[in-house]
Amino acid sequence: MKKTAIFPGSFDPYTNGHHDIVMRGLDIFDEIIISIGYNSSKKSRYFDIDLMVEKIESVYKDTPNVKVVVYNELTSNLAKKHEANFLIRGLRNTTDFEYENTISQMNRFLNENLETVFLITSPQYAAVSSTVIREVHRYGGNVSEFLPYEV
Repeated sequence: MKKTAIFPGSFDPYTNGHHDIVMRGLDIFDEIIISIGYNSSKKSRYFDIDLMVEKIESVYKDTPNVKVVVYNELTSNLAKKHEANFLIRGLRNTTDFEYENTISQMNRFLNENLETVFLITSPQYAAVSSTVIREVHRYGGNVSEFLPYEV
């Protein structure tokens, strides 16, 4: 049976840390679907969602087992649609774990066939967050070292 994982997030922007999780995830899963969701707790995006789709797709243009989708529904339902039995998430610290664990439990409640796999962030990306990158970019700082594509 094909092992498909959903990698959900707002990816505003998609960082080298995210890319690292996908590349390491490909050692575990047959297919990874990077799923850009509309986060109801965030008022608006900094980077246009269509731009992020284009940029992420360009990163994986030669990797056919990585796909990019946009969704506006429960992640557990998205997983059912794509016959994915796994979610993949990166953890930078214990704060991430607390947050991700709660979401993982709810996803498992909503879809009993959905298992969350946590990967510990590689050390060089542990301090990188989309929030920090947005702030640096907003004020004209160079963020190219933190992104797997040009902005």
